Amino acid sequence: MKNLESIEQFEQLRDHGKTIFMFSAGWCPDCRIIEPILPEVESKFNEYTFIHIDRDQFIDICQQLDVFGIPSFIAFENGKELGRFVSKDRKTQEEIENFIADLK
Repeated sequence: MKNLESIEQFEQLRDHGKTIFMFSAGWCPDCRIIEPILPEVESKFNEYTFIHIDRDQFIDICQQLDVFGIPSFIAFENGKELGRFVSKDRKTQEEIENFIADLK
């Protein structure tokens, strides 16, 4: 999963194609727990570009999108939000995959 590098990159990825943004932070223990399963999740849903957003580095994006708990996921297609899995709760691989599979 690539790391977001700029707000401009976020806007480009959000507005063009199918992208799932994962919001996380280095100090988040629940985020560390799901890291090992993320490559498998990405391979199952390769129609999406997966981008990691460091909550501390891009707090403005988090505020704009109402992301106040991590780890969280928001999916976009060509600028339209497809869905969000936003909470402070720990997430399982099954929950993440079900969220993505249910996106329309």
